[in-house]
Amino acid sequence: MNEAIASHGVLDLVSQAGPVVKLVMLSLMMSSVVSWAIIFDKWRRFRQIARESEAFEERFWSGGSVGKLYQTAADEWPGSPMVAVFLAGFREWKRWEGGGGTAARDPEVGDLLTNVRRSMTVTLNREMDNIGQGLTFLATVGSTSPFIGLFGTVWGIMNSFRGLAGAKTTTLTMVAPGIAEALIATAMGLVAAIPAVIAYNKYAADLRRMQQSMDNFGAEFLNILERQAARRLGRTTS
Repeated sequence: MNEAIASHGVLDLVSQAGPVVKLVMLSLMMSSVVSWAIIFDKWRRFRQIARESEAFEERFWSGGSVGKLYQTAADEWPGSPMVAVFLAGFREWKRWEGGGGTAARDPEVGDLLTNVRRSMTVTLNREMDNIGQGLTFLATVGSTSPFIGLFGTVWGIMNSFRGLAGAKTTTLTMVAPGIAEALIATAMGLVAAIPAVIAYNKYAADLRRMQQSMDNFGAEFLNILERQAARRLGRTTS
């Protein structure tokens, strides 16, 4: 009997588990697969964003024509949220510039800088929501998987002891396989939760740094537009 129990592998124990425990294990396995898919997708996406944003900022601060950069930025760096913020802000500037550069003095049209700031803020929030998709799932898996696995373990142990109710004698070899099957659910819960928690913490921190970087860029870009508007209006009124 002992040799038979010792020969049981993990797959054998899983196949011998009850339907409820099997359902718990299946849900944990599916959650783990989806979590790893999100983890690798975010890893690829964040690398692309960092690479494209760095290239865009280098071009932006090189002193070249902002107008030409506006025309080519979307094609050169399509995956950069910083580029999306820049395009949204400069689009408002172009609209004001196309109107003769008098919108900043016309209370019915509205203030140029307020419109630019609002447009960049809306774009920033939309980009952050898009990039952050999937992180909530990682957080949910990381916080609930251990408890789901524990539920499977408790249920499996209950069934193991319930099977001993009619036995005249009980030994460890009679309950050990059932307990081992149940404990696999807890192990699977931890396997699903640990990578999800680590990935969530990392990507959430990266997302905060990314938002801070785009906030800083937006503020600097707004200052540039403000100075250009002031010079243009100064020439217009002189």
